[in-house]
Amino acid sequence: MNFCLLFGGKSYEHEISIVSAIALKKLLKIQHFIFLDAEHNFYLIPEHNMQSKFFSSKEYLKAQKIYPQKNGFLKRTLFGTKPLFLPLIINLIHGGDGEDGGISSLLDFYEIPYIGPRTPACVLSFDKEYSKILAQSRGISSLEYQVLCRSMPLPQNLTFPVIIKPARLGSSLGISIAESAEKLQYALDTAFEYDTKVIIEPFIAGIKEYNLAGYKSKEGMQFSFVEEPEKGQFLDFEKKYLDFSRTGNAKEADISADLKRNLQENFTKLYDNLFEGALIRCDFFVKDNQCYLNEINPIPGSLANYLFSDFQASLEQLSKALPKPHSIRVDYALLGQIQFAKGK
Repeated sequence: MNFCLLFGGKSYEHEISIVSAIALKKLLKIQHFIFLDAEHNFYLIPEHNMQSKFFSSKEYLKAQKIYPQKNGFLKRTLFGTKPLFLPLIINLIHGGDGEDGGISSLLDFYEIPYIGPRTPACVLSFDKEYSKILAQSRGISSLEYQVLCRSMPLPQNLTFPVIIKPARLGSSLGISIAESAEKLQYALDTAFEYDTKVIIEPFIAGIKEYNLAGYKSKEGMQFSFVEEPEKGQFLDFEKKYLDFSRTGNAKEADISADLKRNLQENFTKLYDNLFEGALIRCDFFVKDNQCYLNEINPIPGSLANYLFSDFQASLEQLSKALPKPHSIRVDYALLGQIQFAKGK
């Protein structure tokens, strides 16, 4: 089965999306590549141009521009427009546009089939505050936290050290640790460079962290293996991406069957009736045998392909279980009744 990758977007994670697309080019049967630039223009990128320099040099501006339409995309020619017959689209846009619900809303509006989170799932997972509220509503614990916006006074009741995170950003960007009140403002300034809202959590040294990816097929939930990522104090951008690009392989965690089952149960609680049609990754903390949600990654880096033994087969399985849009029949009967009533 062939796929079409949609990547880029107007986001701090724009370049991560490009890296993900280049990585998946080597792993999947990709027929077309659609690039969304920071100006919200769509370009059809030839496979041989799927290289980082092609984008950083702005060579992509010479590529064929394409435009969304009902059931797909079209290109403009000398004689008008011509539809593009694309295979199933994979939403690979990280951060803004891709994970905040922008692209999913556009694809749903034009009735373009795709693999990826739908708009309600994006809204609840893109913002870490909302993710915690979602977890709580579904009986899953998360670490205690405070929300701070630019206009709010500094909290006075913090117990240090604390970890500061932008509320609406992934890829471990803007995250830092404040070990004392004197270092708090610098950590906040770092996070506020990326977002107007930040999350403050207690920093717990040595806490165990586990990552689990999965999706729902027609046969039910399908899980990757559980990964225990290597990290320093915390999993920062360099450890998450630069180190991984050099080592190339994730390692399966050596955990008990009970813990594995607990992680899968919590994952299912978060996924069900919200993330259908998407392959997501959930990151969990474990302390004293208690499982806590760290964050939900609705479009994980490189789609977490490194956690699956047969990634192509997994996506093909997912493609057969995409949610179907609710069909609404507009027959104007109610409008006629209203006008008839007014006539009286």
